[in-house]
Amino acid sequence: QLQLVESGGGLVQPGGSLRLSCAASGFTLDHYTIGWFRQAPGKEREGVSCSSSSGGSTVYADSVKGRFTISRDNAKNTVYLQMNSLKPEDTAVYYCAASSVPVATLEGGWYDYWGQGTQVTVFS
Repeated sequence: QLQLVESGGGLVQPGGSLRLSCAASGFTLDHYTIGWFRQAPGKEREGVSCSSSSGGSTVYADSVKGRFTISRDNAKNTVYLQMNSLKPEDTAVYYCAASSVPVATLEGGWYDYWGQGTQVTVFS
């Protein structure tokens, strides 16, 4: 059974950091484009970052450029999202997703498998 499990969310003050993890089971992540998405209450889902299966491309939403970094550890079959300089507007449930399309895209419709999400709350 193909499964993605996110972890690493929590409470943090503005300016703080968190590292989210997305662990896969039932398939090999390096064969898939992996994306991170988030959804805040009352808002639409937003693509945050992605890494193509080829490993050659990464994309970041303008709102997180320079603050978030996506990375892969193929040996652990895990993708990470390092989030620095967090802001209250980063508060959301964060999801990772996997796509068989070898193109880095923040369009959620291209993704086949989704995790259950992890809550990130940035509070003053």
